[in-house]
Amino acid sequence: MTGRELAAAGITDPALRAAYARCRALNARHGRTYFLATRLLPPARRPAVHALYGFARWADDIVDDLSCGAGPAERAAALDALQERLASGLRTGRSEEPVVRALAHTASVYDIDHRHFTDFMAAMRSDLVVTDYPTYADLRSYMHGSAAVIGLQILPVLGTVVPRAEAAPHAAALGIAFQLTNFLRDVGEDLDRGRVYLPGDLLAAHGVDRELLEWSHTTGSRDPRIVAALRAAARLTRGVYRRRPRAWPYWTRCPGRVCGPRSCCTAAS
Repeated sequence: MTGRELAAAGITDPALRAAYARCRALNARHGRTYFLATRLLPPARRPAVHALYGFARWADDIVDDLSCGAGPAERAAALDALQERLASGLRTGRSEEPVVRALAHTASVYDIDHRHFTDFMAAMRSDLVVTDYPTYADLRSYMHGSAAVIGLQILPVLGTVVPRAEAAPHAAALGIAFQLTNFLRDVGEDLDRGRVYLPGDLLAAHGVDRELLEWSHTTGSRDPRIVAALRAAARLTRGVYRRRPRAWPYWTRCPGRVCGPRSCCTAAS
């Protein structure tokens, strides 16, 4: 399957093929549902998605992997090293590090704005020092780099039925909606890392604070105030999801899902 995808994407250089294969392996191992979703895309577009996922996974693991035993200083140093490799790879189009090499190639082929990667790295770095977000506005600022830019990176790869600039806000909103969903799912896991991502103003409106969340997580006890806060966060998330329809790629709107960007039945209608 890997060879067919790489051939469809026109990737023939052996070293570059190996770099993309490495990203695909990372996706298959660490992002199983995400990997399955990628299999639904046209083969030519899968390698680029694997490259974007592989890089994001690498940075995220530096920050969040609880099993490695690294302290904040070690994690910061690892992010610094990755940032240097990223900057060099994007500037030259090459890297000895396979994941960065595949990412740089993808960014070049699909004309992905380099600022999206810089903003993502800044969000990863903030996770080393920021443990909560007093307001939803504060959280939105963080999610620009941690989630919105992921949607903006993916958008050129998937393609659109409208100009990219018109679809971009919806792609960013979809990235944010996905992350808000993760925050709802991972409250306990985030507490284990010393973080609370649900906005403080939303929690406070329902009488919830970090101490109550930690008590519930530690004891396994339910509290109606927490239930109410989570329901409010779910409503907020659904509202963000409603902003995303026009960012859908062209094949999700095509009955056969096999058209190309210039021959899609939807685009032509």
